[in-house]
Amino acid sequence: MMKRREFITLFGGAAATWPLAARAQQPAMPVIGLLSAGSQQSDAARLIAFRQGLNEIGYVEGRNLASEYRWADNQYDRLDALAVELLGRRATVIVAIGGPAPAVAARAATRTVPIVFTVGGDPVKLGLVASLNRPGGNVTGVTTLANIVVAKQFEVLHETVPKAAVVGFLVNPANPNVETDTKEAQQATRTLGLQLRVVHASTEHDLDAAFASFVRQRVDAGVVLPDALFNSRANQIVALAARYALPTIYSLREFPSVGGLMSYGTGLADAYRQAGIYTGRILKGEKPEDLPIVQATKVELVINLKTAKALGITFPLPLLGRADEVIE
Repeated sequence: MMKRREFITLFGGAAATWPLAARAQQPAMPVIGLLSAGSQQSDAARLIAFRQGLNEIGYVEGRNLASEYRWADNQYDRLDALAVELLGRRATVIVAIGGPAPAVAARAATRTVPIVFTVGGDPVKLGLVASLNRPGGNVTGVTTLANIVVAKQFEVLHETVPKAAVVGFLVNPANPNVETDTKEAQQATRTLGLQLRVVHASTEHDLDAAFASFVRQRVDAGVVLPDALFNSRANQIVALAARYALPTIYSLREFPSVGGLMSYGTGLADAYRQAGIYTGRILKGEKPEDLPIVQATKVELVINLKTAKALGITFPLPLLGRADEVIE
């Protein structure tokens, strides 16, 4: 017969292990692994929109969702290692933002863990998905018009500065879209009867030299290719354009907001919100292969009249009438 003291000791030991056993049986929170070509600072506003999308599906960071963030800080050669690092942190979903390079790196790292991207350009041409309607595999996401509207940017710039005969095109050679976009730029300038000067910049330290090169090549106006590096250095690029009095068009409204002449491209807030929604749907059990690529369709034109005045530019009235926002 078990003695009372032995029974109490046995019961107490068993009771002490119950909470541990119960905790062990509780499912761990899913983990989002965010892979970005940019920086924490440059992505701050976009992540607000991304989290809004997550919240709409019922996920809140720190409550029922954990996050691991990896920023390449505009050093594209770090992305492959950072993607592998996120897999080591057992990411449930990898969210690739800041252009096509993070998405390409994530897909190279895994063909099983779901990936949600935001890219400018055609994800089929980039080799990320089989088709827009049926992505296939483990990848889906949102494509913006940031890189698709390159030709239109040259048209808008030509309408604004019709006397500009030589146009500079600032690109990051590490961007996977650079070849396609350069061909678009070449075709657009041929159609408009303009000369094109392509200048490369792959680090923030290259930007000063890039604009000095525009001056040496007698460039009359400029187009800045959408890129995580350039987006994160908006203030520096706008200041350089002002220093050399170079009328320049950009893809994101952040540039005219800090003094750039104008922008023509997709607003990114809704794209990142949609990426958050897709991430939440995958966490709830849907498969990337069944989620069609979301194609952003709204393009916005933002004009800075103060900068135009400083450059001695008068915007044509039809162009002003088409503007979504005019900064005075």
